[in-house]
Amino acid sequence: MKAVWKDQIIAEAPKDELIYIEGNWYFPPSSVNKEFLQESPTPYTCPWKGVCQYFNVGQGDDWAVDDAWSYPNPLPSAIDQVKKDFTGYVAFWRSVQLSED
Repeated sequence: MKAVWKDQIIAEAPKDELIYIEGNWYFPPSSVNKEFLQESPTPYTCPWKGVCQYFNVGQGDDWAVDDAWSYPNPLPSAIDQVKKDFTGYVAFWRSVQLSED
């Protein structure tokens, strides 16, 4: 599966390595090209997953605000609920298109 931003592949991994949570595909940290991510100061804490880290997606002077996110330290109960450790996995939305090509 691929995450594509403006014709740039910013993450790519076999679908069976991704984790699907609440309608979003989370890519393993090793599959994400971090040069396209910039930590965002936007605060958010999910009541059941824990503290979220948002990322702006882009490069140079072109950044889509908060179009990726991750849980660097998910709550143990969330890992139990998902049945997989999704620590550091990255999900995308809005300006980032996912494809199975």
